[in-house]
Amino acid sequence: MSALRIVRLANFVTSASGGLRTALSELGRGYLAAGHEPVLVVPGDAPGDDLTPQGRVITLPGPLLPATGGYRVLAGRSRLRALLEELAPDRLEVCDRTTLRWTGEWARRHRIPAVMVSHETADGVLRTWGVPRAFAGGVADRLNRRSAWSYARIVCTTEWAEREFVRIGARNVVRAPLGVDLARCRPDRRSTALRARYAEGADVLLLLCSRLSVEKRPGMALDALAALRAGGVRGTLVVAGDGPLRGALARRARAAGLPVRFLGHVFDRESLADLQAAVDVCVAPGPAETFGLSALEALACGTPVVASASSALPEVIGDAGAAAVDTPEAFAAEVREVLSRPEPDRRSAARARAALFGWDRAVRAFLSAHDAPVRASGHPEVAA
Repeated sequence: MSALRIVRLANFVTSASGGLRTALSELGRGYLAAGHEPVLVVPGDAPGDDLTPQGRVITLPGPLLPATGGYRVLAGRSRLRALLEELAPDRLEVCDRTTLRWTGEWARRHRIPAVMVSHETADGVLRTWGVPRAFAGGVADRLNRRSAWSYARIVCTTEWAEREFVRIGARNVVRAPLGVDLARCRPDRRSTALRARYAEGADVLLLLCSRLSVEKRPGMALDALAALRAGGVRGTLVVAGDGPLRGALARRARAAGLPVRFLGHVFDRESLADLQAAVDVCVAPGPAETFGLSALEALACGTPVVASASSALPEVIGDAGAAAVDTPEAFAAEVREVLSRPEPDRRSAARARAALFGWDRAVRAFLSAHDAPVRASGHPEVAA
């Protein structure tokens, strides 16, 4: 089979995006290295059409979503439909389970195999926005039945994310884990000097690396820090990330007298890896996370993770951290439990777990979902 043009559509991506932006970039690079032609279409504030290391990236002007901290969407079906017909994809990949669901039916009519990537669970997101569990489940089931019918395949990154499709009897669901840059994220980046600079004399240095928005529950990290300190543990927290809740969280930390440093979005990936390696524990309180790339990066840097037991992260981190029920006291207790393990053991376990998730494996899984071959001329890691 010759090279395939794989057109990818994604919303909710900005220059300060985290996991989704990373996944799109790494998969695009992998598709390109495997001999295919990836084309990514995203919303932005101005039109653009660029050749990049991840392939062609087309930017369409899209409206801002209120109270999201800069997220935009691909609006205007006629414009996007015209672009798709111009691009004439061999495969379609969609990373948005809401406003872009109509593209599955478009692909069916044009006999183009299409996949929807489940980067979050529908019922999980609805619950984080306060929708009652029973009602959220019913709405999610209706949405998911329509998606499973519209798309040739639904790609889930974890078994946890797959469950809501299994629940409705969908038979076109495949598993494709994401990955981590094991060359950039390494335990030997750990710097005691950097740790001391951020810890400022504290015994425990925590990191929250997350978008500061409702569905990520960043306030839990502050509550867990407060619980640790109430229990006699001198801890401090560094927050790497931005979002609509940043101002409220900063005011809350000041009012409570909590030692929290807000760095905003860390654009330099090398600096972020240095930080992830320097801290003692990374906390990931988001209850609707389906994979958690920042948590996986922390593991690759040798840093254990304490994650929400309601999310998919316990499946990802395995024994290289701990799962906490969604209370501050539980998070604080699990942080103490992780830190009770000998440091060499917990750091080597974290790295060993992350080593199972190279991007080469992820690219092969996604290409398999597309029934797309890995050509021998591709990147050695992908073609292996």
